[in-house]
Amino acid sequence: MGRHILLLFLFVSIISCKPEVYTPKPRGYFQISLPKHNYQQFDSSGFPYKFEYPTYGNILSNPKFFGETPENPYWINIDFPDIGGKIYFSYKPVGPNYPLYQLKEDVYQMTYAAHTKKAEYIYDHTINDPARAVYGNLYYVTGDAASAYQFYATDSVNHFIRGALYFDTAPNADSLKPAYEFLAEDIYHLLETLEWQ
Repeated sequence: MGRHILLLFLFVSIISCKPEVYTPKPRGYFQISLPKHNYQQFDSSGFPYKFEYPTYGNILSNPKFFGETPENPYWINIDFPDIGGKIYFSYKPVGPNYPLYQLKEDVYQMTYAAHTKKAEYIYDHTINDPARAVYGNLYYVTGDAASAYQFYATDSVNHFIRGALYFDTAPNADSLKPAYEFLAEDIYHLLETLEWQ
């Protein structure tokens, strides 16, 4: 009799157990602590431009461009080590070697041709400030593109700069969105304070 009760107990235990339903948790991302926006002046001797940049950014002079030294000493990077991003900032003098139409076309090709496959949409914002002689475009590339923000600015006569924001990680618009939005404000500020020298 004891043996039958034990078998009955085991049988009831087995059939009363329902398989556990697994519910996956949504994928999460690390929270990024972002500093307060605060700016300082970049006004280095001999440079043909000056602007304000964030205090949590570091100016890196004479960066390598695909492992090679840039064609002039006015190329810089603005590194954001705590955020993991970097603005690559190049400069070219407008003239016979670098006609303005070709420089603008190069930016267009780098923005649209290089990002169209991954971009969901590309918004552009025109920069037009005759008081400072600063003209150009800021491009916001949505989706999982390598660079969410690209821009150029020129005085249309002598100076041309191009900038692009990249992160030290695989592009993921969802996880990088807070950092994109945060640094977008800094890029706008940089362009609003840009002056030629």
